[in-house]
Amino acid sequence: MTMSDNIAAAVPPRRRWRRVKLAAATMGVIAVLTAIAIAGWVVSLGPLPLAKAHEVSTTVVDRNGKLLRAFAMADGRWRLPVDAKTDVDPGYLNLLLGYEDQRFYSHSGVDPFALGRAALQLVTSGHIVSGGSTITMQLARLMEPRRRRSIYAKLHQVVRAFQLEHQLSKDEILNLYLTLAPFGGNLEGIRAASLAYFGKEPKRLSLAQAALLVALPQSPEHRRLDRHPAAARAARDRVLERMVEERRISAEDAMQAKAVPVLRMRKPFPMLAPHSADQALATVRDSSVIRLTLESGLQRTLEALAHDRAAALGPDISIGIVAVDNATGDVLAHVGSADYFDERRAGQVDMTQAVRSPGSTLKPFIYGLAFEDGFVHPDSLIDDRPVRFGSYAPENFDMTFQGTVPVRRALQLSLNVPAIELLDRVGASRLSSRLRQAGTDLVLPKDEVPGLAMGLGGVGVTLHDLVQAYSGIPRLGSVAPLREIERDGDAVREPLRLLDSVAAWQVGHVLLGSPPPENAVRNRIAFKTGTSYGYRDAWSVGFDGRMTIGVWVGRPDGAPVPGLIGRVAAAPVLFDAFARTGKIPAPLPKAPRGTLIASNAKLPLPLRRFRPAGELIRTGDEHALHIQFPLDGSRVASRSADGLTFSALPVKVAGGVLPMTMLVNGRAVGEIGTRRQRMIEPPGPGFVRLTVMDATGSADTVTVRIQ
Repeated sequence: MTMSDNIAAAVPPRRRWRRVKLAAATMGVIAVLTAIAIAGWVVSLGPLPLAKAHEVSTTVVDRNGKLLRAFAMADGRWRLPVDAKTDVDPGYLNLLLGYEDQRFYSHSGVDPFALGRAALQLVTSGHIVSGGSTITMQLARLMEPRRRRSIYAKLHQVVRAFQLEHQLSKDEILNLYLTLAPFGGNLEGIRAASLAYFGKEPKRLSLAQAALLVALPQSPEHRRLDRHPAAARAARDRVLERMVEERRISAEDAMQAKAVPVLRMRKPFPMLAPHSADQALATVRDSSVIRLTLESGLQRTLEALAHDRAAALGPDISIGIVAVDNATGDVLAHVGSADYFDERRAGQVDMTQAVRSPGSTLKPFIYGLAFEDGFVHPDSLIDDRPVRFGSYAPENFDMTFQGTVPVRRALQLSLNVPAIELLDRVGASRLSSRLRQAGTDLVLPKDEVPGLAMGLGGVGVTLHDLVQAYSGIPRLGSVAPLREIERDGDAVREPLRLLDSVAAWQVGHVLLGSPPPENAVRNRIAFKTGTSYGYRDAWSVGFDGRMTIGVWVGRPDGAPVPGLIGRVAAAPVLFDAFARTGKIPAPLPKAPRGTLIASNAKLPLPLRRFRPAGELIRTGDEHALHIQFPLDGSRVASRSADGLTFSALPVKVAGGVLPMTMLVNGRAVGEIGTRRQRMIEPPGPGFVRLTVMDATGSADTVTVRIQ
């Protein structure tokens, strides 16, 4: 028996039991205090900094989610949002999980097997062979970086890992890791790294690229491709060897991947539609992802077209292009300049928003209003001869006159005198108000009112607004306001009225026959060109049944460019733009019901030839044609007793020469007999335009409101 046994035997059993209970109580108190201390420490850590972790670079994407442009964060870092399921190559994820965290989807933030393996490797080899941190623990370290490694830092990561697993799903944790992982310099996240090092999104990566991206975050600064490509290659090869050991890839595939060189490079981030992106960033301030209506493929194609054509035209020339979808009004391409970074061409100035003289591009709307009013038809004859309006005497571009020509020919050849004569009959103020009603903001010189000169470019307009107006022609007179930024909950955009459907169809049908530029196919695209005074602006706007494209060519500073003509400089760009869409031009809509399609000989007598009001010759007691009832601008109560239908409306006429033709909203509804009155059926509530034409071509029009 030992001395301790003797002492133990000497201690009464009751006292020994008290000591055991005291020791147990002491241990319990220590455990409780330790738990309280640990709990207090955990509480002192505060909540997870998830809000800061979710801060990313603002990205601008196209209608299909493809990246157009990204903006660096305020501190200069590139950190792009990513979704592992849709944005990342599955092969990369296979390597990442195999190399970093094989049991990612089964553990609760900490992998005891990985920690044990790392500790054993450290003891047996004397250095760190593999880390024991899970992806969740690495994410915790990225969210709260620490300069030094310590047991305290590791415990901190463990606690945060458990918190992350409790608050987020596995997919959310993986997405955050792929967003925050460092890849050298100011690059964070798989998307930023793939774009900077490979020039592409990480959706489809080669084995060599995937292994390289797995290796970089382990030591991002010492393996940067733009500084240490040799170190990056060695790290990549180690990842490949490890994956062969893990049987995730074959030795043959690894051998081929190792043969791929690692180049010292860093590529620029995508920068499509820079003007649109700038505008979107200034407009939308509450979203990290801004979606535009643009199509990245078409945008890239038209940017290259503008760059190449501007280079051929001269060092100071810039080009603006806008392409829109007729049906929706969505802008599909927006090229603000020939080169965003070319200071000599003022590349950062968006020429699609610059107010410039439109030249002859407003003429189709003059003819459209003339068709709408019913005093002229595309096959009517009109004189192209010298004429003077007070002190204003318009001349044609080539300083010649064509004589008597069909109206359609006058528009196709862009003759100035017929256009001004029609504008004089339509009214410059009416043209201005109708275009403004359709969303086209016309800018007149200071203290001036709309005049005849606006028909030849004496007014300012932007390419954006001009394209919007032209897109209403293939829509048969209704304009869809253009949209370039997609937002959730966008209000329904009500269509704007441009022209009567028949008049719009007639204008489109006429422009479809315009002579195309050299080597282009006829009757495929309806288009119009324009050249501003002094050869400062060259324009061409065209459309098919699907799309409208507008082109502006000129110097951003407004200086003249000798020989800069719409037909020579802008029209070839327009036709090339349509060709580069890769789609066969869609046909224009069919003629609406009630459209008068006839040769000149079969037209009603008043429509066979246009005669300006000042040329009408009256003899004897003949009086000028005048609509006596209803009065212009009046309101007419024509609703029947049941309140659902409208009773016939009488129209009374004085003067004029029989036979007379009655038109309602530009459509002929019959003749007015010797009693000089006619009953018409109102088309419905709202404004109605009533026109009467006599045998000499004289006409009178009133607009009334049916109630």
